[in-house]
Amino acid sequence: MNNLELKDLYDGFRDPDTIKAYKKIIEEDAKKLTHPINIMEVCGGHTHTIMKYGIPQILPKNINFIHGPGCPVCIMPKERIDHAYVLSMQEDVILVTLGDMIKVPGSNGSLQDARSKGADVRFIYSPLDCLKIADENKDKKIIFFAIGFETTTPMTAALIDTVIKQDIKNIFFHINHVTVPEVMRELIDSRDEHVDSYNHKIDAFLGPSHVSVISGSKIYEEFPRDYKIPVVVGGFEPVDVMQSISMIVKQFIENRCELEVEYKRLVSYDGNIKAQNLIAKYFEKINLFKWRGLGNVKDSGLKLRDEFAKYDAEVIYKNVLPIAEIEDHKLCICGDILRGMASPPECTIFGTACKPSTPIGSCMVSSEGACAAYYKYGNLL
Repeated sequence: MNNLELKDLYDGFRDPDTIKAYKKIIEEDAKKLTHPINIMEVCGGHTHTIMKYGIPQILPKNINFIHGPGCPVCIMPKERIDHAYVLSMQEDVILVTLGDMIKVPGSNGSLQDARSKGADVRFIYSPLDCLKIADENKDKKIIFFAIGFETTTPMTAALIDTVIKQDIKNIFFHINHVTVPEVMRELIDSRDEHVDSYNHKIDAFLGPSHVSVISGSKIYEEFPRDYKIPVVVGGFEPVDVMQSISMIVKQFIENRCELEVEYKRLVSYDGNIKAQNLIAKYFEKINLFKWRGLGNVKDSGLKLRDEFAKYDAEVIYKNVLPIAEIEDHKLCICGDILRGMASPPECTIFGTACKPSTPIGSCMVSSEGACAAYYKYGNLL
């Protein structure tokens, strides 16, 4: 493992012959299924692999995919987009965030609209890029609008750690990090007041691999144990996905319900303990975090611990940040798509009024969004 190179993570995992071999295995095993199974891929990275490689078209008809909420941009509610917009318009502020956030529409417009009105909004690949921006703009307040699941949270924590240790006084944080197990639980037994209770269609989960590298596979134990829903943590390459599906199908025909890991080349049971400790040092759970389309999900969001409030933009700018709840566009069904209750082509504005160049819903904005995947790879259907 110490000699692991980047190419080792994907070499051979796009091999057509291996994909075809798994196709045959799955076809034979699927004949033994007593009922069709619906597999939810929680992560948007899986959705794009599934669509890009036309995996639904090579699987038996009794194996179906339903798309989950695993896109950190897509699940961001308009209220928090409005926070970013308002912060970017404050005097002497440079708002910094990850690139996919630029076109996500809030009630006042997107961050791209804010830029057109003179706001200084900058997009980065790594949170640590904030250090250079802060050093070059000592007379400005740099606000990092942090998004993402467990995958990206350690980098935000590392930035906070550096800011504190180096006593950097002009970097602040608006934290929007969320966690996966709580929303998986919500998808199964939602009782949120903002969303009508629904009967979920999930028979199995394809667990997100990159999240699991940080958190470990242990975070999914409750689903086979308490909900009788198997979880297979799978990688993002097409062979990974096919092997994961095969593992799920075998659980059903063997009458098993377990947590398994396909992505063993990087995922362990315990995960990255150092990263987990760094996250715990600076963050704590908040009681409720509103997810776009799902409403308030208990214990699913993170906030800066109170002792670091002087770095917290939500505290510092509390008096100017809007608090009103905002409804999504009436014709947009992103909420249903994020809950696995609908697919993008079922939306009446998909590919017409709503497309990547003019997105109305968040699922069309992000490179990991389900609508963007269908729009980009829909010719494969």
